[in-house]
Amino acid sequence: MNNKYSHINFPKGKTRKSFVLIVVLFFLTLTINAQEKKIVTGTVLDETGITLAGATILESKTINGTTTNFDGKFELEVAVGGTLEISYIGYTSQQIQITANTNAPLTITLKEDAFALDAVKIVSVGYGTMKKSDLTGAISTVSSKELVQGTITSTEQVLQGKVAGLVVTQDTGDPSSGSSLRLRGGTSLTASNNPLIVVDGVSGVDINVVQPADIESVDVLKDASATAIYGSRGANGVIIITTKSKKKGLSFNYNGFTGISQASNHLDMLSANQWRGYVRDNNLTDAIDFGADTDWQSELERNMASTQSHVINMASGTETGGLRASISYLNKEGIIKTTGMERLNASLNTHQYILDKAIKFDAGLFANIDKWHPLDYRIFERAFNLNPTIPVYDADGNFTEVGGTLYENPVEILTNRNADSKRNRLLGYFKTEANFLNDFQAILNLSVEHNANTGNTYKPTYAVMEGRSENGYGQKTYGEYTTMQLEAYLNYNKEFGKSTLNAMAGYSYLNNIYEGFGAQRSGFVTDLFEYNNLGAGQNYRLGDVYSYKGKSNLVSLFARANYAYDSRYMFTATIRKDGSSRFGENNKWGIFPSGSVAWNVTGEDFMQASEDWLTSLKLRASYGVTGNQDGIGEYKSLSILGVGGDSYYDPATDSWSLAYSPAQNPNPDLKWESTTQVNIGLDFSLFNRISGSLDWYNKKTEDLLYTYEVPQPPYLVGTILANVGELTNQGLELTLNANIIQNDNFNWDTNFTFAKNTQEIVKLSNQIYETDVIYSGSLHGLSGMSNQFSQVIKEGYPVGTFWGYESSGLDENGEFILSDEKTAIGNVQPDFTIGFGMNFTYNNFDFGFTSYGSFGQDVLNATNMMLYDPNRLPAYNVPDAYLDSGINSAPTFSSYWIEDASFFRLQTVTLGYTIPFKNSTSKIRFYVLGENLAVFTNYEGVDPEVNLTGLDNPGIDRFNNYPRPTTVSLGLNLSLGY
Repeated sequence: MNNKYSHINFPKGKTRKSFVLIVVLFFLTLTINAQEKKIVTGTVLDETGITLAGATILESKTINGTTTNFDGKFELEVAVGGTLEISYIGYTSQQIQITANTNAPLTITLKEDAFALDAVKIVSVGYGTMKKSDLTGAISTVSSKELVQGTITSTEQVLQGKVAGLVVTQDTGDPSSGSSLRLRGGTSLTASNNPLIVVDGVSGVDINVVQPADIESVDVLKDASATAIYGSRGANGVIIITTKSKKKGLSFNYNGFTGISQASNHLDMLSANQWRGYVRDNNLTDAIDFGADTDWQSELERNMASTQSHVINMASGTETGGLRASISYLNKEGIIKTTGMERLNASLNTHQYILDKAIKFDAGLFANIDKWHPLDYRIFERAFNLNPTIPVYDADGNFTEVGGTLYENPVEILTNRNADSKRNRLLGYFKTEANFLNDFQAILNLSVEHNANTGNTYKPTYAVMEGRSENGYGQKTYGEYTTMQLEAYLNYNKEFGKSTLNAMAGYSYLNNIYEGFGAQRSGFVTDLFEYNNLGAGQNYRLGDVYSYKGKSNLVSLFARANYAYDSRYMFTATIRKDGSSRFGENNKWGIFPSGSVAWNVTGEDFMQASEDWLTSLKLRASYGVTGNQDGIGEYKSLSILGVGGDSYYDPATDSWSLAYSPAQNPNPDLKWESTTQVNIGLDFSLFNRISGSLDWYNKKTEDLLYTYEVPQPPYLVGTILANVGELTNQGLELTLNANIIQNDNFNWDTNFTFAKNTQEIVKLSNQIYETDVIYSGSLHGLSGMSNQFSQVIKEGYPVGTFWGYESSGLDENGEFILSDEKTAIGNVQPDFTIGFGMNFTYNNFDFGFTSYGSFGQDVLNATNMMLYDPNRLPAYNVPDAYLDSGINSAPTFSSYWIEDASFFRLQTVTLGYTIPFKNSTSKIRFYVLGENLAVFTNYEGVDPEVNLTGLDNPGIDRFNNYPRPTTVSLGLNLSLGY
């Protein structure tokens, strides 16, 4: 038979079986290819609605895939019934089943993987950025989502409890007051202990020029390796704020809330009925009952203080540029009547690329206006003094007046006084970045900051305090400062083999000018002009008018090099040379070097066996020198003349003239305070769920600035500012973050910070300038305490050491039992501080809280020391607890009044519900927010959080008892994204 296929020889045996398998696989492939396919489109977003460019879209078990474009969009032909895997670095991957009904464009939202994201997080390090995994210094980062929310009247409050070693203290409930910042203990006696603030690359600015809603992230530079790049301004650490900017897409956001506040606590003073009972039980026939029932603290307060806040921002971005504009308004009434804060803030930033992204321009503008009514804090002492049977108003409707020392009507003081203050802040910058020769980048940054403050006060002729005695008193003040900076630096980045090198060198020039004036006048015929026509006052006195002006310059050269090998071994070296007009003639320039190393242990082969539970482990060590020039001030190294209090007769002009005399001794050796710091730390993550860092540091500050007494002669003036002392700070810091549960429906994460710092004054004298002790914590002005001090600055002790008689209680007569000699009886430095918070999400619900605490600090309760006086009754009031105290002795400063002011504060609690818009990145969120809901403490004063900074009165609770409010707010977030 003739067969055209007869020439084919079919294989036999194993060869035949292989052939059959190939045929089967061929037909299976044809079958798969014959499956129904469809084109799937979609958009990939993060949790905030920002599109993710470069996300990977892969058909499961195939090599069929694509990536999202600049707008986060993708298009891919896939088999029906197949599965798409969507992934992006730092985010949890997501799978989507493709069915025949998958027709509409997909909107895929990826959730952050905290641990994967942490390794690639970009951190600001001063004049540049680095991946967090490559850091060799001690740097803490707080994202915008982690910042403390609520009624923020001072921007530094957003960091409270968020950074280990950073203590943020707001010692009053007055909304117009700021907060103090202290990182790893204070390093100075007379200079500022606040960290240097850097906003979008502009150093030394007022932190409140930026509002919380504009902050993208905050990087806190702690050790000298990180801060030495800022030289003579980096001794107290550096806080770098990066503001939000639009990268792509179009968005509109509104965040607004309204809230009500009440005082969280009062001093428990005798009520009128309790006072009457005391008078009756003790048969005090000379006591005067005025017939009223007055709670003087409540009379000063609002029943409900209201708050409203509105923030609107709009942003637009493309591949070659972006623009973001924001405007916000805050109006917060204070608990005390007449007080409050009104703030209007606006910001604008933009960036633009040209020449195929070879050159980038950045510009930013931040401006805000604050208005408030300053408070006369003397009202609190009067409120505690006045008899509770005295009415606020007399029978004629006028303020009641009763004679007595410190016995003025506090409501009258609060009411019959017109005080207004205003503060304007402005920050503008323009930055140019140019990339050339592949590995080089040149940056030029020009900036201007201008702040201006005005103050107005008028006390009418009928006002009890100063008004009557001065026949009306008016005052106006104005002060402003302007800082202009130019910074230019060059970056070099190169990868060769397993090595990575980054080098930077630059130049900085800073010019600061400040000036101001003030005028006051008394003797007004009419009160109609108030402070608007001081010329109407008829009383002229020396000192009624004053003005001032000063300027300083700072010129700097700086450089840094970072080297990493195989992402395992990392080295950093920095150096800065500062020349300042503030320094003395013999010390015009200072040099500030640092070095650090890090070892990524998990990159080693021997760590592979533990990679299931020890996700990462990095060891760090650093050493460096930084400075603090804030304590010098302008012209402090020079001999200057001042107007004396005497006048002389000038026969040439036949008139009397004011005499000028030396006001300051020259010191050509004057220079910055120098801080040397060693830091050893480790960063780790466990089970891909827990991450943290542990740091030990030792800081030694030399050349402390202080004004010493000197003999006359040879010196013309009896004091001189000189560099003499030394102090140390040694501490331990721990930061922990944990994603306890993370799935599609429920997430639970927590954060914890712990910090311990020990301070000691090592040296106060040298062969030229000598002192055994510096007395501080003045009690002058308190009854019986004239020229008394409660604290000492002394070798072997920390700053803020209380020094007095040790009390062992009361004897049978109610007298204090005191030691024979004065000794250390406490100190204001806390043993340790903590921060703690949790966040939960369940479907569209979210719940979270933040808290912080400080433990072991001592506070002098000078308020109680004055109020627990047996001579006060019946004319003055006393606390309830005094009646059972057994005290029968006049106020005496001793350890009896030193209290442990440890506390733990429930800072905020938030409950929210989010409604997403269908097939959109837009959403709306409703929330309720509680602030300062509870404080756990044994302290007997109004609030345990007392100012612990400075030399004048750290840790002294002295009638400055503006109550801290408890606030409940209802809010709305609206986000529209396109």
